[in-house]
Amino acid sequence: MPSYTAPRRDIQFVLREFLDADTHYSKLQLDNELSPDLLDAILDGGAKFAEDVVAPLYQSGDAEGCTFRDGKVTTPTGYAEAFRQWGEGGWQGLTVPVADGGQGLPASVSMCVGEMVGSANWAWNMYTGLSLAPVTCLLNGGTEALKARFLPKILSGEWAGTMCLTEAHCGSDVGLLRTRASDNGDGTWTVTGSKIFISGGEQDITENIVHAILARTEGAPEGTAGISLFIVPKFWVEEDGSLGEFNNVNCGAIERKMGLKSSATCVMNYDGARGFMLGEENRGLQLMFKLMNSARIGTAMQGLAMSERAFQGALAYARERLQMRSLTGAKNPDGPADPIIVHPDVRRMLMTQKAFTEGGRAFIYWLAQQVDLTSHGSEEEAATASELLELLTPIAKGFCTESAQEVAYLGMQVFGGHGYIAEHGMEQVARDNRIATVYEGTTGIQSLDLVGRKVLGSGGKLLRNFTRVIHKYCEAHSGNSAMAEFLAPLAEVNREWGELTMKVGEAAMADAEVVGSASVDYLMFSGYVTYAWVWARIAETSLAALQRGEGDEGFYRAKLATARFYFQRLLPRARAHAAAALAPASSVMALGEDEFAF
Repeated sequence: MPSYTAPRRDIQFVLREFLDADTHYSKLQLDNELSPDLLDAILDGGAKFAEDVVAPLYQSGDAEGCTFRDGKVTTPTGYAEAFRQWGEGGWQGLTVPVADGGQGLPASVSMCVGEMVGSANWAWNMYTGLSLAPVTCLLNGGTEALKARFLPKILSGEWAGTMCLTEAHCGSDVGLLRTRASDNGDGTWTVTGSKIFISGGEQDITENIVHAILARTEGAPEGTAGISLFIVPKFWVEEDGSLGEFNNVNCGAIERKMGLKSSATCVMNYDGARGFMLGEENRGLQLMFKLMNSARIGTAMQGLAMSERAFQGALAYARERLQMRSLTGAKNPDGPADPIIVHPDVRRMLMTQKAFTEGGRAFIYWLAQQVDLTSHGSEEEAATASELLELLTPIAKGFCTESAQEVAYLGMQVFGGHGYIAEHGMEQVARDNRIATVYEGTTGIQSLDLVGRKVLGSGGKLLRNFTRVIHKYCEAHSGNSAMAEFLAPLAEVNREWGELTMKVGEAAMADAEVVGSASVDYLMFSGYVTYAWVWARIAETSLAALQRGEGDEGFYRAKLATARFYFQRLLPRARAHAAAALAPASSVMALGEDEFAF
């Protein structure tokens, strides 16, 4: 498989030209100034770490995988050393406030680094990402004493962390959880229960693991109203931060998985383990949701990272693989055949990959700037950004991961039969990527959240906030004739988004099943419209650069060509999703439970 190369040119385009990141950062209320030179240094360092340290472990880690024996997990060769370098480089604390031992940088900077490291090796990246779970929980619900007790060693990379939500009988319905916590009367709690699907729950990378756990206290209300949040370390942590005795945190098994084989997915048993409650009793889910929203954008980032991997591999192969002659005459007359990149159907696949990947990058990076504003913007900016994120987070998680499935599939398809063979790496991308549509809430869960809670639940307000942004954009550029080919269809699908919402809402009033039956198609429609806005803006930025005669003309012309491809070839899919969303719920619910098979 071709080695991973960080897409620094496109990242620079998105940050500097599409998003005007330098102005964005200059207006934020940050602990430290983020100058353009510092940003470049961070991105260069992240790219180097991704390419030189993490990417070489991608296929070897998959082949070696994690092993489980006598309650211990062994990770692949090189993983612990890479994690040590990550911690020593200060990468783990990029966005943690300076007062809490971090570097105080905005979330969007971490997102950029996360894309590069995740593209290089998402399975390894899981250990770093999940280690931020207890960090986020401590920052939002921990006392100063608890933060001082746990944060320094996590941020240094000496310790790692996990997020422990679901149980074998729960799935996404964490209100059913049975893990219990009893008050010891001395400021500590004893936690007993089992959790499943715990990434990095046990490993040999760090000397301690700090678990963020949802549990129910004695006498707590049933359902989500009775959930509290706890910090439970594998080895007890004394007040001075030193390690104490083993804390009865045991790994019962690791899962045999389709992909991400070098990321240990554990069954964790807490056999009377001591810990600390964070925040208020029975308010744990509210604290955890602050983590979950960022985790969902992080999962959208996984879709982008795997898309970039698949696109890079497919493009390199298409340029080198010789097969058949072009329909319009030989393009490689001195060779036995032409490279397959000359064939229209291969171009269709590559252009689809490029449109979803580069559109996803621009969208997610823009979302990351909204996250910046919620923490470092003015009160008004924070409120506006928060409402946009409420609507767009489920769209990002659902659409970016679903489109990444297509990009990964096309990566295999470009390779033909060789895409099915492990040595080329495309089947690993497909396997590693597949879970992205499932965890942090499946596409169905994200869709119900979007339609039920965010759109209909707000009376359409959250949707109007964003459709108004698109409408004003189209109006502001209506005098630009060069943009007409993008603005007219964008304005049309934006209008149709509102109409679709009204029709779904009206149908749901007559039949509650409509919300569930329409939800995924509604989310996919929403994703295609959102990407249309993104690609229109990319086209506008590229046209302006061409008019100024600045930079690489070929780069900007490629952006315009990709924008046209998106509008002509991919955006039309939105109307098929709209039609499906408006089909009666009876088309889904017609069969009885015993009528699916005879």
